[in-house]
Amino acid sequence: MKSDFEVNMNEYLPLRDVVFNTLRQAILKGELKPGERLMEIQLANRLGVSRTPIREAIRKLELEGLVLMIPRKGAEVAKITVKNLKDVLEVRRALEELAVQVACDHIDEEQLEDIKLAAKEFEEAVKNRDLSGLAESDIKFHDLIFQATTNQRLITILHNLREQMYRYRVEYLKDSKAHEVLIKEHNEIVKALSERDKEAATLAIRGHIENQEKTIISNIEDNKTETSSSRAK
Repeated sequence: MKSDFEVNMNEYLPLRDVVFNTLRQAILKGELKPGERLMEIQLANRLGVSRTPIREAIRKLELEGLVLMIPRKGAEVAKITVKNLKDVLEVRRALEELAVQVACDHIDEEQLEDIKLAAKEFEEAVKNRDLSGLAESDIKFHDLIFQATTNQRLITILHNLREQMYRYRVEYLKDSKAHEVLIKEHNEIVKALSERDKEAATLAIRGHIENQEKTIISNIEDNKTETSSSRAK
């Protein structure tokens, strides 16, 4: 385990959260590679903490789909697979289509203005080439739509799914070619919500998620080809 990362202490967060955020970012940035084993003792020594917060962090990362527990082997960084991606996005597509339909019935002008502002914040993050900012503003955009449904059960389910989506969201946002498309799609969703047009909102969110799926699958296939070519050499 030679990955180049270190713990960033935060006086406002419990140690377990600091360790979790450190490992999470290391996985998302590729500092901990897919398939790499996560050895509790080595990680604890590296980050200067006990094994307990490492163990707690690994459990949370497993819930997000970032870590797999392998019988008789232990924890390792989960690989991004087409099957896992499709499973998560299939659920997301169904739930977010429902969310925009319900939001059309309940959204008020203040909520609509907040969603428009979040779309603008995403555009600013694109201009600044800020990957972390892109991910957070994209999450905020969708969260505000969920809040507009006023359906707390739906909001809770979508928030739980959001954690499993984070890695795929970051993978998609790494592709700069997708940024202008995302801006256009956000604006289409905002327009449909403004007009309380359920059909248009459903089609917009469906296309938004399907484009994400196609792009990530294409990137996965390209990475496989590059890996095979490297091994052949």
